[in-house]
Amino acid sequence: MASIAVLGVPVDFGASRRGVEMGPSAVRLARLAEHLERIGHTVIDTGDVAVPTRETLGVASGIEFLPTITAICRETAKRTATFVREGHIPLVLGGDHSISAGSVAGVATALAERGQRLGLIWLDAHADINTPASTVSGNIHGMPVAHLLGQGDPGLAALAHPAPAVLPQHTAIIGARDLDPAERKHVREFGVTIYTMRDIDERGMRVVLEEAIAKVSDGTSGIYVSLDLDFIDPREAPGVGTPVRGGATFREAHLAMETLWDTGRLVGMDLVEVNPVLDHGNHTAELAVGLMASGFGQRIL
Repeated sequence: MASIAVLGVPVDFGASRRGVEMGPSAVRLARLAEHLERIGHTVIDTGDVAVPTRETLGVASGIEFLPTITAICRETAKRTATFVREGHIPLVLGGDHSISAGSVAGVATALAERGQRLGLIWLDAHADINTPASTVSGNIHGMPVAHLLGQGDPGLAALAHPAPAVLPQHTAIIGARDLDPAERKHVREFGVTIYTMRDIDERGMRVVLEEAIAKVSDGTSGIYVSLDLDFIDPREAPGVGTPVRGGATFREAHLAMETLWDTGRLVGMDLVEVNPVLDHGNHTAELAVGLMASGFGQRIL
């Protein structure tokens, strides 16, 4: 069994809709630690990264939050790197998906100190591969993959040591169904592997997962999984920041998490974009906790 270090990053600066900053609290309220401990893991809740309130920043919206998000991601990276050095698996609770520019970078740094590379599985309705120059919305939660690849803003792209945090051939995005023109262009230019919902419809989740795992494992020593709850269809997960119809089913999502744990290569995980304001009775947070249990080894038998 593993030692899991839980870290909350209650940030909503990367999104246009408020509420995801309460995600870490909602997931803890749904008894995350209890579920993971029941499997046999040791869970250490390290609290939250300090985040200023939006009202104190004097910033309107969008790209103006970039310096603040970079500072928060830098601290997040320091914390996740330390967890890995100490033998823990980081489980980072968002907040919006911009936080992953830090969480993944920290784990990549710790592995690089051992001469190792990191593989990345990104479960999301969106590719999150815009840059500050290409974004239409200005929302930074649509940019973390680009920055982990070393693209975009120089400060946010250089949080891993050495940068970039991950290489394109070690990156797979799964479940995408809402990409803007710039993101389609970047997917081709940057060279990442992407599996859309059509791929899952035609080939099945199991085949897609096995292929993605093989790709990101070639030349790496561990896999980081970044799960945006909008990966799942909003009929199952209504309380998310940017819902998109036509996502993974309940069982497809659990199969994905179970399959990833079965690799024996999990070195870190994000759980992001839970929005209690849009949820019904904390249903989405409870679903998220169930997925974390599957992602850390819970089985039906």
